This record gives sequence, C-alpha cells and structure tokens, in this order.
Amino acid sequence: MCAHFDPVIQPQRLNTYFGVDDLLLDLKPSLWPGYLGPFVRRHEFADVGDEAVPKRELLVGSFGLIPHWSKDELIARRTYNARSETVHEKPSFRDAWQQSRHCIIPAEAIYEPDWRSGKSVSTRIARADGRPMGIAGLWSERRNPKGGGASTASPC
Repeated sequence: MCAHFDPVIQPQRLNTYFGVDDLLLDLKPSLWPGYLGPFVRRHEFADVGDEAVPKRELLVGSFGLIPHWSKDELIARRTYNARSETVHEKPSFRDAWQQSRHCIIPAEAIYEPDWRSGKSVSTRIARADGRPMGIAGLWSERRNPKGGGASTASPC
C-alpha cells in the first residue's frame, strides 16, 4: 500500500459501497501515516442473532497499525504497510493477524510515485468507473496511555 491515500468520507458513498451508516466528522480528505481515517470491520456482536446488530461497523483509527504493546503513536509511520509474506511473523502485525482482525479501508484513490522522469512524481490512482476501492487491512485495539481505547488500522 502507498503512504498516501484519499479516504471515502461521504456518508452516502460509505453506505452504498460498504454497507455502513455511521456519520464521520472532521476527517481529512487526504491521509498520511499517523492521520485518522475510516475503516470497516465486522461488528463484534454480528453473530449473536440479533437483527438490530449490524454485520459491519465503521470506525475511525490511525492510518498505520499501532500495536497494543506500543507506547509511541509514531510507530504508525512505520506500520502502514503489512507485507503478506511476513505479516504472520512481524511483531507489529503478528497479534492482529493471528486474531483475524481483518478490515477494509475505504479509499477513493491511492498515490504512488512515478519515476519515469527520473524524479518522484506523485500519481493519483483511482478506479475508472469512479467507485471507491476497498483495501485489505488489519486492525488492533490498544489502551491509550492518556486514557481510553483506540482502534488503529493498517492496509496490507
């Protein structure tokens, strides 16, 4: 995954394409590691048999996984890209992987460098049909040292 993307933040698009109804407030339209953005995960009570419980829920978390054991949120600058070959063994991702904490990161576009000119030129990549992308991710929950819990996500 890239280190820069545009999240889906419009409630109508989140509902249409990802089946979530929550309203997001004050999220940035362009995200870098450590910024807060949306992610969709299976609701923790989805299997209780109560039709009032949605199957999916929308949460806001850090772009870049912050493991439960990390004391520093700046780790998100190094944990925004989990590689499928090593996700099961890297300490930053291992617990989320073993606990099957999968999520979808809704994105309008991602940005990758284009090196054809010899210099890095940020290039926007989006679907040709205008629909958003759902990027595979992992999520983790940790206790904030200042109090409260926080969920984080990392595309992989």
